[in-house]
Amino acid sequence: MVMTNHQGSSKINPMKNIYKIVFICFVSLNSLAQVPTLKRANKYFANKAYLDAAQMYLALKPTQEILQNLGDCYYFNGQSDQAVKYYEQINPLTKNNVKEDVIIRYANALKGINNIKKADEIMTAFFGKSYNTLNYISELQYTVPFDYEIKSVAKDNVNSGNFGLVFWGNKVVYASYQANSKKTYNWNQKPYLDLYEATLSKEGLLENVKPFSNVINTKTHESNATFTQDGKTMYFSRTNSKRVKVDGEKIATVKIFKAEYVNNEWINVSEVPFSSDTYSVEHPCLSADGKKLYFASDMPGTIGSMDIYYVDVNADGTYGKPQNLGNTVNSISREQFPFISEEGTLYFSSDRYEGLGGLDIFMSKNRNNTFETPINLGSTINSAKDDFAFVLKNKSQEGNFSSNRGEKDDIYSFTRKENEKQYFVEGFIKDKKTKEILPGSKVSLYDENNKLVSSIVVGSDGKYFLNTKPNHKYKVEATKDLYIPSSVDISTDSEGQARFSIEMEIQSFKDKEEVVVEKEDGHVYVELENIYFDFNKWNIKDKASKTLDVLVDLMKKYPTMEVQIGAHTDSKASEEYNMTLSENRAKATVDYIVSKGIESTRLTYKGFGETMPLVNCGDKCTEAEYAKNRRCEFKIIK
Repeated sequence: MVMTNHQGSSKINPMKNIYKIVFICFVSLNSLAQVPTLKRANKYFANKAYLDAAQMYLALKPTQEILQNLGDCYYFNGQSDQAVKYYEQINPLTKNNVKEDVIIRYANALKGINNIKKADEIMTAFFGKSYNTLNYISELQYTVPFDYEIKSVAKDNVNSGNFGLVFWGNKVVYASYQANSKKTYNWNQKPYLDLYEATLSKEGLLENVKPFSNVINTKTHESNATFTQDGKTMYFSRTNSKRVKVDGEKIATVKIFKAEYVNNEWINVSEVPFSSDTYSVEHPCLSADGKKLYFASDMPGTIGSMDIYYVDVNADGTYGKPQNLGNTVNSISREQFPFISEEGTLYFSSDRYEGLGGLDIFMSKNRNNTFETPINLGSTINSAKDDFAFVLKNKSQEGNFSSNRGEKDDIYSFTRKENEKQYFVEGFIKDKKTKEILPGSKVSLYDENNKLVSSIVVGSDGKYFLNTKPNHKYKVEATKDLYIPSSVDISTDSEGQARFSIEMEIQSFKDKEEVVVEKEDGHVYVELENIYFDFNKWNIKDKASKTLDVLVDLMKKYPTMEVQIGAHTDSKASEEYNMTLSENRAKATVDYIVSKGIESTRLTYKGFGETMPLVNCGDKCTEAEYAKNRRCEFKIIK
């Protein structure tokens, strides 16, 4: 405000000086409030205001801590080049000062700028074992179950960022920020997220886009919705509206909320009880039957920075205790964005080093309520950037995922087909004589050095499936208790034609050998001439040794055969005497067989005394009956 007089002379305006003083004080106080300090920078960092934290750190003298945090600030915002700039200034070999997860992020950032060689060198130097990402990526093309064909679903994504699409009836719901929003999020200085709904065109593009319910969308973030099959219940992520002091810093966690759809309106929006003000629970996903809710969290007990958990959803609307999926699925890195297919396969994203860079999408099959070792989905869907929020459409081979491989987060659709480059051997196990399926058979795959590669016990369908690799020689062996092992040699070629379908037939010992019989008790025995011992003796006589040599030869012929030797007496003496005598005779028999070169681990023995007579005549037996009860039996147990 300037005041003059019409005569051309100026006068002092006291109000003007007051305004100046107030303005100067405001500027000084505001400048003071923004003076960079490590404490203030760390506070921004703890609050995940990464870009604000980075500006503070840049004004400070670099230390190991500051350089690590600067790298993290840019890493978590997908700026790999800037992340590398600061990560590379730390000493990666100073293991006492650098955490493993920081090194993995550094290496992933290097992948993000296509410096895979250096990424492997950093990992190898720090962890002390060899890493070869290019070989890993190359092998994936032969082991991933599907190839993916992808395309962006947005008609115009210039002014927004979209991710986390899910299906809701004949519509889709996803998270988005609009560039014309004035309020921005501290993490990345981008607008806050809301949920939007849309339909998909025949070409799979988003259309008829509009904001989701204003009961769900608030002034904070909403994202990652999941719906029950009937579409009447939803869970979603929402940033906590209040900040809570944790370890001296105020933080805002992410929580999961539930809502119900009644009369075309979303009502009863409530926080789930396992959410917290001190740690985040996010990225909910319901199982197809609605009985389990999977999510990501950094709650106490987490293995890495974020782990995949689940809770049981009870019929009465209550929840079980959060269960960590364990270190088969989770790692020291980030595991997020879980999705469960209708057949129970888990898909999730992780920035573990075993990937192409950033977050990669992995899958883990569920067998007998146990998740198997995760498989990277490969380069037809994953990139050197962040790839996440995978979802399948019902039981089809179509779905969507999100990625920041472009300038910002975007939603992609995919169609997948079976990977024809897979190398494998498959088939059925049958009885050679009856041609019947043999459940419980074991099929093992050995390499050319006879080292076990993998094995499987077949189920009720008798089918086996084993993955192989190109340009390798293998032996496929089928075994089953009381059967003779059978094997087939195979060799994979260099053209990718390595699908072997081999129906293996194995023969039982009793069908192959005349001396092997199945008795009325259902057990299989080696039927030999009776072995006779002198009275009150257990040494092996010459005639008995010739009989036992038949068993020795049989066990040498079949190196996997295992036998239990049972010795029985008549009832002439006391029970205690007969039990001791039978034990001694059984042991003497085993000792003789071992002396002939059979491993003791393949033999067991037991003395039964007079407890299991073939002729139950008590103490009134004829000599012939006594003789029949005195015997050794050789039961095949494997």
